[in-house]
Amino acid sequence: MTSATATTRSGRTTDHGAWFLVLPALIPILVLSVGPLLYGIALAFTDSQSGRTQPTEWIGLLNFQDLIHDSLFWDSFGIGLLWAVGVTVPQFLLALGLALLLNQNLRFRWLARALAIVPWAMPEVVVGIMWRLVYNPDAGILNETLRDLGLGEGRAWLTGLATALPAVIVVGIWAGMPQTTVALLAGLQNAPYELQEAAALDGAGAWRRFRSVTWPALRPVALAITALNFIWNFNSFALVYVLTNGGPGGRTRLPMLFAYEEAFRYGQFGYAAAMGCAMVAVISVVLAFHLVGRLKGGDDR
Repeated sequence: MTSATATTRSGRTTDHGAWFLVLPALIPILVLSVGPLLYGIALAFTDSQSGRTQPTEWIGLLNFQDLIHDSLFWDSFGIGLLWAVGVTVPQFLLALGLALLLNQNLRFRWLARALAIVPWAMPEVVVGIMWRLVYNPDAGILNETLRDLGLGEGRAWLTGLATALPAVIVVGIWAGMPQTTVALLAGLQNAPYELQEAAALDGAGAWRRFRSVTWPALRPVALAITALNFIWNFNSFALVYVLTNGGPGGRTRLPMLFAYEEAFRYGQFGYAAAMGCAMVAVISVVLAFHLVGRLKGGDDR
């Protein structure tokens, strides 16, 4: 046994040298993720404001008390939940249909798979600028198409109170569907093909085969990607910022945009940090449901 290993009382051998291999990946996580998270949580209990000459004092739960009575924050929080659910659910359903299609033995399947991940390769800022051109009320392709089809003169999609949020949700679905499709397609390819053939020989239809054979194999992947998509969508910033900047009238002001404005427009760093803590709490609840679902499904990997 080398000096880099040790034997515990239970008889297990611990390789201390493995920690040196993990450290290069662990240190950036601690410095760039865990450290700022802990600092942000501590900042939420202070009255920190912008400016070097502004004193910072510990105020306890005062920021959270103000947050509870802040109707603008709760409006933003509701919009964020509506956005996250409105993007995540259709995104999953459309991606599942596309993954089932791409899993079939089709001609030029390789080309279809390559084109399906194009939105994933585009930065969110580029996606936002592109869709702003699509939604342009004067020369956008959407309004031009509606005019050519005789369906009206078009609308100001991103500046209308009734259309801004649905229009942004459509962009979110389009931009986030590729990674969901790729994950579900990988899960479909791991499904036992022999059971599919056996079910088909027994006379099971397409829906019966999907429910009895495909879905049980796909369920862990579907649960994981849905939880991750909800977290990503709830934390969205760049896409909505480029499209609407939270307007019109705050109809697309997601919690992350609200926290950004409080911190960098109004200089209320402590209050913005309290908003961040509230969002972390929501994400923690989603992760808890995800873990419970995996344990109930017997998947402890």
